Amino acid sequence: MSTRMRDLLGGALSELRYEPTEKRVRALLGEETAVDSTRALLVWEPRRVVPTYAVPEADIRADVVSATPSDATADGMLHPGIPFAVHTAGGEPVTIGGREHAGFRLADLQGHIELDFRAFDAWYEEDEPIRGHPRDPYSRVDVRQTSRPVRIELDGVVLAETTRARLLYETLISTRFYLPREDVKVALEPSDLRTYCPYKGEACYFSFAGGENLVWCYEDPLPDAREIAGLVAFWDERVDVYLDGELRPRPGGAVAEAMEDEFF
Repeated sequence: MSTRMRDLLGGALSELRYEPTEKRVRALLGEETAVDSTRALLVWEPRRVVPTYAVPEADIRADVVSATPSDATADGMLHPGIPFAVHTAGGEPVTIGGREHAGFRLADLQGHIELDFRAFDAWYEEDEPIRGHPRDPYSRVDVRQTSRPVRIELDGVVLAETTRARLLYETLISTRFYLPREDVKVALEPSDLRTYCPYKGEACYFSFAGGENLVWCYEDPLPDAREIAGLVAFWDERVDVYLDGELRPRPGGAVAEAMEDEFF
């Protein structure tokens, strides 16, 4: 008998999952430290695909009061675009330091309050600031250079072609193709859009005729992704990617669609 690891991990999505961390975790409201804990847990509620932190209530320095339950609901996977107020675990919403629904008192992790990452003004692991959401300790990024021919098309028009791509492999996410800008055949116009990935850093975006914000670049990526600095990638969900002359299926699904502006 054998089990594919992706299936094993996916089989636990319907459960409340947690992992202790030895990192000191702090969260600020304004300039004041509202949370300071060396006993934090990384927590994934059922169907949540990225973790958040839960800490013992004693490690919260701001006032914690019960809040009126939200009527927000969502079907399917709970990606980062789904509000924190949507809960799939048993418990009680709480207001922290005047921020309504900033926490959730988890029934199955007694004494711990799950924290809405976006409800706080700044987060630190030890003395390092973190953005976006906590990193999943079971996710990683690998970048590999390849001489295999890569061609990007849209409606039959060649947008880019290279034998100098770097392939970015990220846990449970489709392979992304990063290309030198000089191998792009269409004029790229910078846009104002910026997104942040906790694994790769801040991305800037470009548009071209017939494609708005379909290209992104990490000019100064985080250490795990330094090999893609200055390279550009196209939305595989919106363009056609040929590898070794063969058309790859476009990534898809509701989660992939909704997570576009969260991760890449």
